[in-house]
Amino acid sequence: MLDPYNAFLYRDDDARGGDGPLAGLSVGVKANIAVKGMPFHAGLAAWKDRVADEDAEVVKRLRQAGAAIVGVTNMEEGALGAKTDNPHFGPTHNPHKHGYSPGGSSGGSGAAVAAGLCDVALGTDTMGSIRIPAAHCGVYGLKPATGRVSQDGLIPADPSLDAIGPIARDLDTLERVARVISEFGEGQEHYTGAMLVEHGVELHPEVEQAFDRALRGLKSDVVEVSLSVSNSRIRFAGFIQVSKAMARDLTGIETSDHLAKLLTYGPGRPAEKLAEDLRLLAEAKAQVLAILDAHGFLILPTVPNPPFPHSEPEPAAQADFTCLANIAGCPALSLPMGYTEMGLPLGVQIIGAPGYEKGLFALARFLDNNLRAYRPPQR
Repeated sequence: MLDPYNAFLYRDDDARGGDGPLAGLSVGVKANIAVKGMPFHAGLAAWKDRVADEDAEVVKRLRQAGAAIVGVTNMEEGALGAKTDNPHFGPTHNPHKHGYSPGGSSGGSGAAVAAGLCDVALGTDTMGSIRIPAAHCGVYGLKPATGRVSQDGLIPADPSLDAIGPIARDLDTLERVARVISEFGEGQEHYTGAMLVEHGVELHPEVEQAFDRALRGLKSDVVEVSLSVSNSRIRFAGFIQVSKAMARDLTGIETSDHLAKLLTYGPGRPAEKLAEDLRLLAEAKAQVLAILDAHGFLILPTVPNPPFPHSEPEPAAQADFTCLANIAGCPALSLPMGYTEMGLPLGVQIIGAPGYEKGLFALARFLDNNLRAYRPPQR
């Protein structure tokens, strides 16, 4: 199958599924999740010839449910970043505009689904790496709650923040896959809902306009809330934690100069600043959970900026909103909310409480029916 986006790094067009609730679905898998007989390198050149000798637990579940595993998708080197311009395997292009980033770190998965190269793709999300490409590629992405999906067969970035989850072109398919690979809570109550007031995050004007439109159908039921610490400070503290974990796990592994530099931030952080980071992360987690306890869900833009050209630097604030769900251990879902004047997709995100996945999808469907924003890339 033709792939002008460099979304897949390996593809088996002869793959066949079986019987079960996912029969007929074709699934791509991010290159840091093991698929027997396929490349398993997490985007690292040092492991480029590595082939998985068995399936990850999530892949086993997909196969048992009848899905066909059709290949391995491109990703950020080591899963750290949100652009998917891999120095060893090349850039993945956004199906809505060639030469533009699909987001990351699961950019190959987002692009493959948006382009119709597979029905579903698995990604991993440490601080937004499923939801960011879902938003940039104009599709749907779910980060399950922490600990609700097996990490067996995953090359992690930070196991305490990581979650494997699906990307799809509609909510029904997304939920079908989520119910197979994760512990799926049946809680539905969501009270009034809360909108996070942007605190330290500058929204692109077209993101702000689209978000205002997305809220119109919910406005009477949504209250405004804020956190005591800026989103950018929370995101940076999370990045430091990930940098420390990856630096430890990749000791002695050759990487690009770019990734090598990112992996110096965590180990080089002074002890007193590390202690402050941990305090801020604990405070942010407690505040997010308290908001969810009081209001049921948080609604906010997925990414503060639209997709951008590969020729431009990655905006530092891309994970400022998405990181909150990882820090708090909550499920979060991104869905399309509109487009820029250039026709580039924008996403809105809902964060829910663990155990209330059914309610999260119910709210997402309500919002999706109001927005009707999904559309495939124009050829």
